[in-house]
Formats: sequence, structure tokens, C-alpha cells
Amino acid sequence: MLIASQLEPFFNTALAERLGAEVLPVPRGAPAALPAEARVLIVAPMFGVWDLPHLPEPPDAPEGWPFGLEWIQLVSSGTDHYPRWFLDSLPVSTARGVAAGPIAEFVIGTIFEAVKALHTVWIDDPQAWRTRPFAPIEGTTLGLLGYGAIGRAVARRALGLGMRVHALRRSAPAADEGIVFVRSVEELLATSDHLVLAAPATPQTRHILNADSLRAAKPGIHIINVARGSLIDDEALLEALADGRVARATLDTTTPEPLPAGHPFYSHPRVRVSPHTAAIGSGARLALVEKVAANLERHRQGLGLLDPP
Repeated sequence: MLIASQLEPFFNTALAERLGAEVLPVPRGAPAALPAEARVLIVAPMFGVWDLPHLPEPPDAPEGWPFGLEWIQLVSSGTDHYPRWFLDSLPVSTARGVAAGPIAEFVIGTIFEAVKALHTVWIDDPQAWRTRPFAPIEGTTLGLLGYGAIGRAVARRALGLGMRVHALRRSAPAADEGIVFVRSVEELLATSDHLVLAAPATPQTRHILNADSLRAAKPGIHIINVARGSLIDDEALLEALADGRVARATLDTTTPEPLPAGHPFYSHPRVRVSPHTAAIGSGARLALVEKVAANLERHRQGLGLLDPP
């Protein structure tokens, strides 16, 4: 079987070795053409990540689409950066969960960085030999806006640190030991010391953190966004930072990406911006290899694909 892949050589080599299949590198973006023998397309986001109401005009399906393809594997969990024709024409599987571990580690790292500020501790001069107190992480409350694979991975690590974990999810809460499910974003904001945004970008979640909801925030809250920039109203966040309701914002995703030069987030002393990189690494890519392998076997057996949109 020929697999067309838009990912980096490391991934393609690992995939070919794992599956014993030929992997053909193809350019990123909407495919203009593919060899007739290509049966699977592993596709990266076509246009980057953006705010849903400001999508550029998506391309039309190329002539001959879907060529000889039988199914499509996305490398992302979300589908908000693919044209509709692309998702509706063939069976599609997402990468839901493959980056949950790396993202959860990133989240916990940002909490340690915010609370412990270890970079301020190291000394290179005996005159600076002065002890300093550390604030605790144990006993604080972690809020999760979204309780999918990423939320659950963060929760496991937070519980291991002795944190309380509150979560808000779209569907009815399932019983999950140690997790307190709340009923509204305002309740979540009011009880959280650290709030992790891990919900998908939808019309319902757009600007879910806004001037109204942020009024309920526990003073000194730390907001961590590893989902989509569209979940936050930037002006409202800046106002909440200015009046002290929000002590810190750690943003691995923004709208747009990248932010334009001169954007106030870059220079704000209590905002940390990273280039949408929490999920990037060999661990997530190797987990994606295993997901492709599992889906390929299911496809051969005529079973439904794992993690459809």
C-alpha cells in the first residue's frame, strides 16, 4: 500500500518501518494531485490555526479528488483548519489523544514555572546566598475547561501533585475519581488557581473567556491556553490582567498565529507566549505512527476508524 504523507522525514521513516509500507512525501496544503496507487493521505493542517469567524476562503477540491484515496488521517485533533469538502469526501480519522502526554507535561511545567520561578533561584555569587520561600502547588486547584484526552492527561498529573481538580465538559460528567465536575465556566473560574483551556474551537467556545465570565475569576488566577486562541477575548484578558483578577497568562496558542509585531502580549510582564509548540515532539509523532498502524489494520478488516471527527 502506498501512503502519502505531509509530515517530516523522521515521521515518514518511522511509519514506513512500522507498517512495512511505502511512504511518499508530498507537499503540505490541499493536494493538487496524488499517484493513483496512493490509498492513504496523512495530512497536516492546511492553513495553520485561526479564529473560526475569520477563515480565509478555502480552496475548491482539486480536479480528480479524491484520486485513489480510501481514507484520510489528520495529524491534528481539531478539524477547524481543513475545508469542508476535504472532511466530507472520505472516511477521516483524527489524531485525538496522540499529543495529550506532551501537552500535559507542558502544562505542568508552566505551573511549576509560574509558582516556583526556579530561574530566579540560581546564584553565581556568594553575596547572593539568601534563602527565599516557595509557594506551594499541593493543595491548589486546577481547573480544566474541556475534559477530553488532554484534560484527562493533565488531571492525572495534577492529582499526583496533590492538586484539587475541577472540570467543565460539554457532555454529562462521567464518574472519575478525584475530579469535581462544575456546572459553568464562571464556577470554574471562581474556584481555580490555574485554569487550563483544553476545549475545541467551536462557535459555542469562541471567547468563552470574556469580560463577563472573567469577572467571576478567583483573584490571582493563572490561565493556560493549549487549545485555540479563539477561546479568549484578548481585550478582556488584558483588562483582567490590568486589574489583578488574572495574575498570569500562559498562551501556547493565540489568534492570529503568529501575533503581529507590537501586540501587547509580547511585552506584557505577566504574559508568556509560546509558538503553538506544546504538542510538538517525537513522543507525539511516534504515538501518531501507532494510531495510523491501528487504523490501517481496522481499515483492512472493514472496521470503523479510530477517532473520527
